[in-house]
Amino acid sequence: MRIRATVAVLTGTLALSALAVPAAQAADAPKVPNLTTFSQKGPADETVGDTKITKVTVNGGKDIVVGTSAKKTVTITVTATDPSGIKDGAALLWHGSKFTEDEIDGAMVPGEDEAADCKAVNSTTGTCTIKVVADPKVNIYGNILAGKWKVLAGAQAKDGDYIIRDTYASNVSVKRAAKLTTNASPEPVKKGRTITVTGALTRANWDTAKYAGYTGQSVKLQFKKKGASGYTTVKTVKSGSKGALKTTVTASADGYFRYSFAGTSTTPSVTSVSDFIDVQ
Repeated sequence: MRIRATVAVLTGTLALSALAVPAAQAADAPKVPNLTTFSQKGPADETVGDTKITKVTVNGGKDIVVGTSAKKTVTITVTATDPSGIKDGAALLWHGSKFTEDEIDGAMVPGEDEAADCKAVNSTTGTCTIKVVADPKVNIYGNILAGKWKVLAGAQAKDGDYIIRDTYASNVSVKRAAKLTTNASPEPVKKGRTITVTGALTRANWDTAKYAGYTGQSVKLQFKKKGASGYTTVKTVKSGSKGALKTTVTASADGYFRYSFAGTSTTPSVTSVSDFIDVQ
């Protein structure tokens, strides 16, 4: 699988060499390297001239949550500055120890549009928007890829100067999508009798392309009395075999039960749909 993902990175990366300067400047402009060449030979980390990257935002600062089949399009914005202004930009996310052919083990490659959408903030600064696609059938190929990813970002100025940083940031979270269910019974139930609340916590398994139980996790059982504005936590339950959840409470009033999971470094938080219980 590592070979397949590496090929995706090398063939799908937006090459900054494609961000050509006008023909009139070609003779004097520095030659912009192809990121593929860098990924094969060593870190893609170089600056020519006085271009600077000032900010990179991935997915609006939110975690990237990927399921078992649907593609996830992620927006990366690269803000850069240069005295001549910003012409173009590039970015991707990658997973591994170093941005080399031997040590990248997965990546989100750029989407179908090779050109970044760059807008001038002022005469020296521009913000470029790049779309990358996380595909559980192609580049999110295994559970080993859940967790922190790195950002490679690049920008080119109007005078041909450029900057490439292979690890502009290393704290982008890519997580396995989770599901959570709740069922309270019997219904209706007499006041003072026992209510059994069951459910299941599952998450995407990228190795098998199916959802599987997330065991040994702390999940809160919450209750909202009919007419109340918010939920309160009744107790905490550990998920068992296949992510199963089960506990009992005493029926006291009409209301809604739900399970809520806070999430982990590899799995996002998730809250189930509530289940109404009629207490008579």
